[in-house]
Amino acid sequence: MSSLVAYEDSESEDDSLDQTEEGAPASVQTGSCEQSQEVSGFNSSEVTLSPHSFTPDPARSVLEYHGSVSERSSLLLHSNSQPQSCFDQERTYYSDVTTRERHLRDTAASLGLCATQGKISPLRTLPHMPQSFTDGLKPAKRHCTVRSGVRPYIPKRQRVATSVETVDPHFPTEQVPGNQTRESQILSEVSARVKPCLAHKPEAAGVPRRLLMSLGGHQGPVNTVQWCPVPHLSHLLLSASMDKTFKVWDGAESGRCLRVYTCHSGAVRDACWTPCGRHLLTGSFDNSAVITDVETGQQVVRLDNHFKVMCVALHPSSPDVFLCGGYSSVVKAWDSRSCKVVNAYKAGVQQTLDILFLRGGVDFITSSDCVSRDSADRTLIAWDYQTTAKVSNQIYHERYTCPSLALHPLEESFVAQTNGNYMAVFSSQQPYRMNKRRRYEGHKVEGYAVQCEFSPDGSILASGSSTGSAHFYDYHNARSLHSLHAHSQPCLCVSQHPVLPATAATCDWAGEIKVWH
Repeated sequence: MSSLVAYEDSESEDDSLDQTEEGAPASVQTGSCEQSQEVSGFNSSEVTLSPHSFTPDPARSVLEYHGSVSERSSLLLHSNSQPQSCFDQERTYYSDVTTRERHLRDTAASLGLCATQGKISPLRTLPHMPQSFTDGLKPAKRHCTVRSGVRPYIPKRQRVATSVETVDPHFPTEQVPGNQTRESQILSEVSARVKPCLAHKPEAAGVPRRLLMSLGGHQGPVNTVQWCPVPHLSHLLLSASMDKTFKVWDGAESGRCLRVYTCHSGAVRDACWTPCGRHLLTGSFDNSAVITDVETGQQVVRLDNHFKVMCVALHPSSPDVFLCGGYSSVVKAWDSRSCKVVNAYKAGVQQTLDILFLRGGVDFITSSDCVSRDSADRTLIAWDYQTTAKVSNQIYHERYTCPSLALHPLEESFVAQTNGNYMAVFSSQQPYRMNKRRRYEGHKVEGYAVQCEFSPDGSILASGSSTGSAHFYDYHNARSLHSLHAHSQPCLCVSQHPVLPATAATCDWAGEIKVWH
């Protein structure tokens, strides 16, 4: 447009172009009715229209209205050849709306009308045209169309949300190939029952009295149950069974099975949560220890121990390291990052029943099945984790095996479940002396792997029983607080909820799980 001649009393070349474009047929939709009335009041008889005047046709595109550059140039020259008085009137009208028109022109350019070098390139075919071509330039609404054969981009979060299928509580969890179930959002929701307790300081632990729900689904004895240690995910309940599976349940509200994990080909003897709550560590009679992703069900790490694994324990300060013990005289320390054995602890035992890390992870205690006359040096052994040396092997001098161990959450002490039908308490600091004046009696073990556990505040010690009962003791005075007639088969584990007061889960030899409140 630089080749066009500008009059002396006209504005700059850009302003002339703006006026010409305003006088040219409008290429966008009209805004409001008031603007149409204002334009219609303009005295169009004083302006001689160019030969390019036309009546807008809705079926025609913007490109057909604007025409080529030469046609628009001739239209501009023709308008400039009008009488001076008419041009002044037209310029007076547009001088009132110069700012508005420039704003509208910039808005139209941002919506897809490219104004470069005096040529407007239309990108869309408009549905209709304005009644008067003297209307101000208004931005048209963009109608996004998708070409055939082109898929629109969908964000990853939206794809995951739409592909997730929740499990119907009326139907069992469906399994899919690859040893995992259908993907569902397990870690994204907070239970409505747990959420109110997160904002307050945990209350004092209480003793459950009544049955809240019964969970069935395992086809074999359930060896252990454990609540998730992460507070906002503490409604998740983990169970490991001899039917070669381990499961995650909604144990606080609905009671439905959220996922079944079939990573093992043998009985799952032990299982625990990682501190982050996103992975599960399991040990099985198929000689393997597996770390599994809770959400996807995929195996993160699988390690072969060359012996049946009976117990696993995560290092308290380094969760990537864990211990495995079982039908072997060796306890192995694995690093899940390198999948290598970093330490091996050898003792003259036939099998290891349980492993317990003491505070800080510097030392740990192992329990074995030695019951001979001179087995006092092998029943409970304290090990130095770094040097693999025995710190103490004169801890427990009675002729009973200890199937499970539990560390007090606050005090420097731990308890050992014994086949003498009592629990003994020991100091967790060297020389690990046993407190002979305090015993927790009233339940029976009778050769079962009955577990014991402390409440989060350490005031209550719970234990299962071979009679099917769940027993709760006052830790400080060893007094029995309450006994629940939980199951008809031996009760193997009692797990107290980390957030909800007076809530516990129990499991038995028949494969049944119950939640009490």
